Amino acid sequence: MKRVQMRTSAFAAVVVIAGSALAACGSGSTGGDSGSSSSSGGGGGAENAKVAFLMPDLASTRYELADKPLFEAKMKQLCPSCTVIYQNADSDAAKQQQQANSAMAQGVKAIVIDPVDSAAAATIVKTAQSQQIPVIAYDRPVPATPADYYISFDNEKIGNMIAQSLVDHLKKENAKGGILEVNGSPTDAAAGLIKKGIHSAIDPSGFKLLAEYDTPDWQPEKAQTWVSGQITQFKDQIAGVVAANDGTGGGAIAAFKAAGVKVPPVTGNDAELAAAQRIIAGDQYNTISKPIKIVAEASADVAYQFMQGKKPAGKTTLYNTPSQLFVPTVVTKENINEVLFQSGIMKAAEACTGEYAKGCAELGIK
Repeated sequence: MKRVQMRTSAFAAVVVIAGSALAACGSGSTGGDSGSSSSSGGGGGAENAKVAFLMPDLASTRYELADKPLFEAKMKQLCPSCTVIYQNADSDAAKQQQQANSAMAQGVKAIVIDPVDSAAAATIVKTAQSQQIPVIAYDRPVPATPADYYISFDNEKIGNMIAQSLVDHLKKENAKGGILEVNGSPTDAAAGLIKKGIHSAIDPSGFKLLAEYDTPDWQPEKAQTWVSGQITQFKDQIAGVVAANDGTGGGAIAAFKAAGVKVPPVTGNDAELAAAQRIIAGDQYNTISKPIKIVAEASADVAYQFMQGKKPAGKTTLYNTPSQLFVPTVVTKENINEVLFQSGIMKAAEACTGEYAKGCAELGIK
């Protein structure tokens, strides 16, 4: 699965939750008995300590552009003498295993990991915990072997929100036909949660699910190839497409354009710049704004507590793991100016270029 806080009323609750959590983290507590000794983390102070921040892929631009710098900035604020060891596995589970092993060999006191393969990551968790190194699962959970903590947006809720937004739109437009479902990677547990959320909205909607596809490694090109085949098969029966993120949504849109047919409403998730431009142009129906600042800073707070030998308490539990799950906001043409631009998450100068300038002017984006 990008940015800063937003001003919508729907997001106000998140800000309250996040603010209280982060404030508590800053004081050495996340709302529970955070000051108690942890069974992992080695105890003692965190001065000059190392922490690993291991991200999964380059297919989503968010990791390099948002997660990494935001995590590093927060960690520097919390512990100026600490070192962040950053690695990106580029969708290779074996490579991520090597990166984790290297980080452990370098003596990290905590590992924050967004798994390439949620099942394979269980080995990383077991190895780290055997060395008394706490593991914070980030964005994607590790269901088989509980990490020490899990921080993410509520992925099942995300799936429900993008799908329900599409269903409501199609009903309002009296659309006829069925829906294609383009899911995320089959090796990503978070993608499985998004998929479950999508079905919770699509299955009772009254719209037929024409076909669905689990996109290997979230690759937009693979999503495009699959959707192209469905266009050939179903033609004008396709009323809409639920895509699990902006990359697969972009792939779906490209397939319709390549086929020379009208693009139906297509969803997304991540609020990438390209997705915002597609919404402005009318090519993409919605996306999800997940201010990465919230989860990046929360994970730095939690990691720092573990590095100090403390045991932060979760707000909830998922896969037997203490967790913090934040709720994001659906973005459509109706609220994109307020949610992404007026809030400062995205700059008009970046999005409103060339062919998108006219659409921005019509939406009051400046």
